[in-house]
Amino acid sequence: MKKVRRAIISVTDKTGVDAFAKELSSLGVEIISTGGTADLLKRAGVPVIPIQSYTGFPEMLDGRLKTLHPKIHGGILGIRENPEHIKEMEAHGIRPIDMVVVNLYAFEKTIAKGASLEEAIENIDIGGPTMLRAAAKNHNDVAVVVDPSDYANILSEMKNCKGMLSKKTRFALAKKVFQTTARYDAAISNYLGSVSDAPEIDPPKNFPDTYTVQFEKLQDLRYGENPHQSAAFYAKTGAKTGLAGAKQLQGKELSYNNILDLDSALRLASEFTEPSAVIVKHNNPCGAGTSKNGLARAYDLAYATDKTSAFGGIVGLNRKVTADVAEKLSSIFLEAVIAPGFEDNALKILSTKKNLRLLDTGKEKLQAKTAYADYELKRVIGGMLIQSVDIESATDLKTVTKTAINESVLEDLLFAWNICRHVKSNAIIIAKGGRTIGIGAGQMSRIDSTRIALIKAKDAGLDVKGAVLASDAFFPFRDNVDMAAENGITAIIQPGGSIKDEEVIKAADEHGMAMIFTGMRHFKH
Repeated sequence: MKKVRRAIISVTDKTGVDAFAKELSSLGVEIISTGGTADLLKRAGVPVIPIQSYTGFPEMLDGRLKTLHPKIHGGILGIRENPEHIKEMEAHGIRPIDMVVVNLYAFEKTIAKGASLEEAIENIDIGGPTMLRAAAKNHNDVAVVVDPSDYANILSEMKNCKGMLSKKTRFALAKKVFQTTARYDAAISNYLGSVSDAPEIDPPKNFPDTYTVQFEKLQDLRYGENPHQSAAFYAKTGAKTGLAGAKQLQGKELSYNNILDLDSALRLASEFTEPSAVIVKHNNPCGAGTSKNGLARAYDLAYATDKTSAFGGIVGLNRKVTADVAEKLSSIFLEAVIAPGFEDNALKILSTKKNLRLLDTGKEKLQAKTAYADYELKRVIGGMLIQSVDIESATDLKTVTKTAINESVLEDLLFAWNICRHVKSNAIIIAKGGRTIGIGAGQMSRIDSTRIALIKAKDAGLDVKGAVLASDAFFPFRDNVDMAAENGITAIIQPGGSIKDEEVIKAADEHGMAMIFTGMRHFKH
């Protein structure tokens, strides 16, 4: 245990710092402070020694130089058990500083609001990280506080231990500092790496020269994709959105595969504005439905697509779960359900399925670019692939056949098209009336995906006649069109771009089918 006698406080985020400093002062801690923080503490009635009085050197260079002084860093870095350190400190009038309370200039917030390069540069903190790292390095003697959420626990321990803090606490605080400064430096590096070397004349780079990102562990998982693999679930530091921000209300612990499927279900359910339901199995939807008549109807449509595959599936919903929906969900074996809320009576019904995992995303709706503004990362041996997220929707639709498309058919085509990018390639979606009829996924040839989608529809007893078909990539031959026409499909949406486009369009015209080109592909590997 080490007693805290002297602290330096210099914070950008001033949340609760006045109350914290008051309590420290009441415990006999001498407080040194800088600039705006010192002014705030004085107004709150906290005895404060201004930094310039303590060092004998003024704050200068528009606040760039405040704490970079031997009396500050010597007081932080001096090892108390080292007689030579103590002798040197005494010789130069350096008193020990036992606590450093610092958080950093808001660089990340500054660049997030689209600041200029000059403003971004001015919001790179120098003195703060230097003090934090020094204190964290000497955590055996110094408590370092970077997060206001730690104030209460620190005060509680100090009050219970006569103004002292344990080595365990100081080490935990030091680890948080290095995690914080690593994230902070990564943000600066990523930002500057995306700025061209001549920003006044050249546009920003699409990707930074180096890319560093930090994640914090949310939980260890029972195992990975298979029982012999270990795994853990992480959230991007400071941004617990999507599945990482969801609250588990009941059920067994999440597995690695559960998380992958839940993410897929959440992404797909969030595509639609009408009440919608999706059922995911092995990272592919086996059914999707949307209905103006409510969530229960949407779920019925999704479930009817492939009742066999729905067994043991993951359900994603884009509306709060009500009792009538809960009754349907409880009628079969499911692994998990994710939705933006569950009514109390729905929770009561689902509580009978004790192992069923229920996840509540709260009010958040993952919509369009605001949800997936970051990069997608995929590891390969010795490296990593980084890409922007596939969230774009085709807007330049072109009817390339003689047959025109009416509004209801167009709605079905767009519904099927929105599902395409969530299905493993090669992907074929057959849809009608706001619901999937058949899904063919992950095949090495597109004709096999079409064949599987038709088989699935037949096995489910669903009528393909009058349905539409979406393909995530172009048709290399006319065989897909011929097969679709033979089964009564009336319209197709696909990217186009094949050297066989003319042949494919001709086939559609021969069958009296309508076809739209999107000019956009949606491969998912």
